[in-house]
Amino acid sequence: MRQSKVYSSLGLATKAGQTQSGEFCTERAVKTGQAFLVLVAQDASDNTKKMFTNMCTYYEVPCVIYGTKGELGHAMGKEMRASLAVTGEGFAKMIEKQLCSEGIGGNE
Repeated sequence: MRQSKVYSSLGLATKAGQTQSGEFCTERAVKTGQAFLVLVAQDASDNTKKMFTNMCTYYEVPCVIYGTKGELGHAMGKEMRASLAVTGEGFAKMIEKQLCSEGIGGNE
C-alpha cells in the first residue's frame, strides 16, 4: 500500500516533534510561519477544508486534502485529526515527494 509511506513519514515527524495537529495548533503554525505543509482530512467538514485551503494559499503554504481523520490521527499515534501541520522542512519535502509519487499535488 503506497499510502503507508506518507503515514509512516507522518509518524516519524510526530516522534521528532515536527508536527502540530488540531485546528487551533495547525492554524497557529501556519500564521506564525512554522508550517511547511498542511494536511486536511478528506472527511473534514467543508468549512475546515475551505478555511485551511484559503489560509494556506494566503500564507503560501502547501495544503493537501489527504486521508481520513482516523488515518491521520492513527499515523500520529493520536485520536482522529482533521488537520495537521508539518513544521519540519525536511519532513515536509519528503511527504510532498511521496504525495507527488501518488499523483496528489498541493493546494487542491
